[in-house]
Amino acid sequence: MDTLFSLAHGFTVATQPVNLLVAFIGCFVGTVIGALPGIGPVNGIAILIPLAFSLDLSPVSALILLTSVYYGSMFGGRIASILLNIPGDSSAVVTCIDGFPMAKKGLAADALAISAISSFAGGTLATIGLTVLAPTLAMAAIHFGPREYFALYVMAIVIVGGIATGNPAKTLVAGLLGTAIGTVGIDPATGIPRFTFGAYELYEGIDFVIVAIGLFAISEFLVYIEQRRSGPVEQVPVGRRSTALRRLTYPATSLRAGLLGFVIGVLPGAGATLASFMGYALEKRVSDKDGTFGKGDPRGVAAPEAADNAAAGGSLVPMLTLGVPGSGTTAIMLGMLVTLNVQPGPLLFQQQPEIVWGLVAALYVSNVILLVLNIPLVGLFAKLLTVPPHYLMPGVVTVSFLGVYSVNQNSFDLLMMVGFGVFGYLLRKLGIPLVPVVLGIILGTPMEQSLRRAMAASGGDVWTLLESPLALALHAVTACMILVAIVREARRRHGEAAAARGA
Repeated sequence: MDTLFSLAHGFTVATQPVNLLVAFIGCFVGTVIGALPGIGPVNGIAILIPLAFSLDLSPVSALILLTSVYYGSMFGGRIASILLNIPGDSSAVVTCIDGFPMAKKGLAADALAISAISSFAGGTLATIGLTVLAPTLAMAAIHFGPREYFALYVMAIVIVGGIATGNPAKTLVAGLLGTAIGTVGIDPATGIPRFTFGAYELYEGIDFVIVAIGLFAISEFLVYIEQRRSGPVEQVPVGRRSTALRRLTYPATSLRAGLLGFVIGVLPGAGATLASFMGYALEKRVSDKDGTFGKGDPRGVAAPEAADNAAAGGSLVPMLTLGVPGSGTTAIMLGMLVTLNVQPGPLLFQQQPEIVWGLVAALYVSNVILLVLNIPLVGLFAKLLTVPPHYLMPGVVTVSFLGVYSVNQNSFDLLMMVGFGVFGYLLRKLGIPLVPVVLGIILGTPMEQSLRRAMAASGGDVWTLLESPLALALHAVTACMILVAIVREARRRHGEAAAARGA
């Protein structure tokens, strides 16, 4: 009952005119970002963070804006997948399998409508799960101490950073780089400057907004310059729906895939990409009796769309309740909240409930807005795919420069942004992932504080980090994930060597 009262209060916050406006803008802009291949939700949110600061939005309005962009980009990612066979981001890859064959059969409008309805179903299901699960998890997290939080932060950097799916050594290097960048500035315990090299601009540390836009947006532009991408691919026309909307809903498919996607999204590091693949695989196993999957089966569009949107909502659960991002995109959002002096975690539900429940209510509203926007305006969004990259990418860079400068009106920030853009470009060339760098910057400071508190309470005894059963369990999970990643990488290299010898 308390949850229902809290949610009702959240709707009074979410339905304020300014919050309805930012939700609409976020949904529209997010759909545009998702529709354009190569930008993706991480880059889109990183670019828009300065807008939230320059508009002087309240924390709840800023969070509604960015989560609306997040949900919108998950909706929009299907457009290029279905019409061009080019996924807007990695989570939209699976939609290509049946979406593009449907488009080639002249059913592009049907496929886009199915994906919109299924995305709405998955997103709404995840929001219901967030409403029910988040308060319970927050109450349990109150019992976390410094040892448990230190173990949790270490696990987040390792798992969410991608060590379970990428090269373990490179992921570890990226996480350490991010942690080192996070130490720049005044030491909170001693008051001594660290790694500032005499630059007073660095005494307060490096602004997360600068790092995020530099690493993602500017480095993406540098990669574009190097590759000199060609113009837009010829796309399949949208056309008109050949089937009534009520016949384009697949409730059983959306329910199965949505539940699976939400569970995967709650797990830190799993992400929407894994959810979309597993949602598709589950539906194929359950429904593909005639071998129609991969040939334009509508259920092959509905399943991954419901799963990845449910995972997007699920990834908000650990961010809000534990202060640990569930995905790379929520890592960017977490950094924005910390910059606004809002610390996600179990106490957020008690100290600032209007932020939490205003966001949850806004997610219900945003899902409706996205459904209303995407079905009638899908032709308009599809036309954005014809914008040549040599017009699009300079526009992204211009927005990035204006956004960063608007925060502090400081030219030093622009130089830092460009520097991190070059740094991100070099990391990409070396195959080092960027998400662990961001996580290291965001979680490095609270991880250091938790470590210092634990050591101070124990009189400097390092073994105190392993004396808590929960902390020990978290460290064990982290060690297992590292071990699995090392074994998988060794097998991959052995397989490549064997294939080379066989050739």
